[in-house]
Amino acid sequence: MSELIELENVRKVYDAGTVEVPALRGVSLVVSSGEFVAIIGASGSGKSTLMNILGCLDRPTSGIYRLNGQDVSRLERDALAHLRNSKFGFVFQGFNLLRRHSALANVELPLLYAGIPAGQRRRRALEMLKLVGLTEWAAHLPNQLSGGQQQRVAIARALVNQPEVILADEPTGNLDSRAGAEIIDELKHLNRQRGQTILLVTHDSAIASRAARVVTMRDGLIASDVAGEDRSFDREPRSVSPLASSTGGEGLEGKRPHFLTKAGGL
Repeated sequence: MSELIELENVRKVYDAGTVEVPALRGVSLVVSSGEFVAIIGASGSGKSTLMNILGCLDRPTSGIYRLNGQDVSRLERDALAHLRNSKFGFVFQGFNLLRRHSALANVELPLLYAGIPAGQRRRRALEMLKLVGLTEWAAHLPNQLSGGQQQRVAIARALVNQPEVILADEPTGNLDSRAGAEIIDELKHLNRQRGQTILLVTHDSAIASRAARVVTMRDGLIASDVAGEDRSFDREPRSVSPLASSTGGEGLEGKRPHFLTKAGGL
C-alpha cells in the first residue's frame, strides 16, 4: 500500500484573545491508501482539529502535511479549496442535506459546483444512490427519509466526485444504534469492495473498534495507534508521540470553518 497521508510534527494553536490554546501539540501520522482508520478521543482531545487539517479545512500552525507526497501545509486558499473538492468526500453528523431538494439533487450538488453537465450529473448521482441502496428513494425529500437513509444520501454525495478519501465526522451521532451500525457497515463495505480510504472521527469506542485501525487522541497528541476488529489491513501499531505532561491541551473542538460554499466544497 502506498502512503497517502503523512503528518510530521503537526501543531495547531488557536488565538483565544489573551491566551493561545494548543489544539495539536505535535502529531505525526501516516495513513496508507485503502485504510479504514478511526480517530477517537474525548471532547477537547484534538480529534476534530486533526480532521479539519486532514481535510484541508484548516491549516497547521507548524509541521508538514503531505498528501500523495505533496506538501499541502502552505497552499493558498484557492488551491486548498480545489484539493478539498477533488480529493475528499465529507460525511457529517448532521447530514447537511438541503431540505427542499430531493435525494438525487443533494447527491448531484458537488457535480453542479464542478461544472459537470446535467445528464452526466444525474447518471453519476443515480449510480451512487444505487451503491448505497437508495435508488427507489431518489425523488424523496430529506424529511421523507429516515435518519439512516439521510446519512446514506450524504455518503452517496461524498462519493460522487470520486474522492480518494472519505472523512466521516461522527456520522452515527444523530442515529439510533441500529441505524448507526448500518452506516458503519456501509462504510466498511465501501472500504473492502471499493478500496476506499476512510477516516472516521468519533467519541464512541464501540464504533471506533469496528475500523481496521484505531488512533486515540488525548491532549492534542496521539495516545495510541492499534488494530481494531477489522484486520483487513493488519499491521504492527505505529510509534506514537509521548503525551505532553503540561496541562491546558484542550483543543477548540467546536471551532470549524464553514464548508457549505462553492469555494469550500461539501
